Amino acid sequence: MRGVVFDGKQAQVVGDLEIRDPGPGEVLVAIGAAGLCHSDLSVIDGTIPFPPPVVLGHEGAGVVEAVGAGVTHVAPGDHVSLSTLANCGACADCDRGRPTMCRKAIGMPDRPFARGGQPLFQFASNSAFAERTLVKAVQAVKIPEDIPMTSAALIGCGVLTGVGAVLNRAKVGLGETVVVIGTGGIGLNVIQGARIAGASAVVAVDANPAKEAVARRFGATHFVDASATGSLAGTSAAVREVLPTGADHAFECVGSVKLIRQAVDLLDRHGQAVLLGVPGFTEEASFLVSSMYLDKTIMGCRYGSSRPQRDIALYADLYRRGELLLDELVTEVYPVEDFAKAVDDARHGRVARGVLTF
Repeated sequence: MRGVVFDGKQAQVVGDLEIRDPGPGEVLVAIGAAGLCHSDLSVIDGTIPFPPPVVLGHEGAGVVEAVGAGVTHVAPGDHVSLSTLANCGACADCDRGRPTMCRKAIGMPDRPFARGGQPLFQFASNSAFAERTLVKAVQAVKIPEDIPMTSAALIGCGVLTGVGAVLNRAKVGLGETVVVIGTGGIGLNVIQGARIAGASAVVAVDANPAKEAVARRFGATHFVDASATGSLAGTSAAVREVLPTGADHAFECVGSVKLIRQAVDLLDRHGQAVLLGVPGFTEEASFLVSSMYLDKTIMGCRYGSSRPQRDIALYADLYRRGELLLDELVTEVYPVEDFAKAVDDARHGRVARGVLTF
């Protein structure tokens, strides 16, 4: 079968992947569509260290082909959106409703694939850039069949991360103010999460002025073109023209330590800076300690602090009611053979989200 394999030096589309049958508690899924997320690019460029060879992809949707013993909540033929959380469901964190903190879901990749007799790792317990993938039952969430696969795929990462960061982690309240730094796939979902939460002002910041229209479509009330302000200080000043005392919440969605500092500096008293972008694993950020005594908070956020079995179903319902935008996130659809073009478009900011199909 076809899939995208990263061998430690380059990523390429191959046609000779194999995958084992599902074991107890596992689900075999025929992938219909998979979004290209910057986390996949970060594996390729080394920002996220991951052992090769690995089948990439982690934002997918498809149709259940087979289930292992003990799986009862999905059956062959069901449409599912896939999460990346292979959480155990039995530890203290899972029991508290915090599956993103399950230690059994982090740092222990399986190897269900093979190529030429060599086992290949699975990325993010998912590997959606393959015609078929194998996931734990808890990762497969049944969705209505009328949701297009290209849209449903995006729920499992970009939507869970961005919207979840607003609703689950920051808990943005009605009438509060939000700054979103970076309007890529994650940033746009933060913006629409803030809109759904009822934020009174949502200021989008991006160095690409062409992104203003889509940012406003998703719910931004204001847009600051960082390329026109001349400096970080100029950009902050432009934001302060909209929010003179600062923001209740600032989300950094780029992965730049300079922009992390900017997010902290843009907070009002009692404000929260939420870090969603992924800098290099050894990079450090700085901030004025004295500013923290105004009850400011810097918050990490893994995967939108989500509970996928609950949240994916909720977001699917919001989409069907017209409150959550999914179709509008899909800028371009590529056959998997055009993976290199999809990567180039993503790296140059030409797409909000590119989606691969099989």
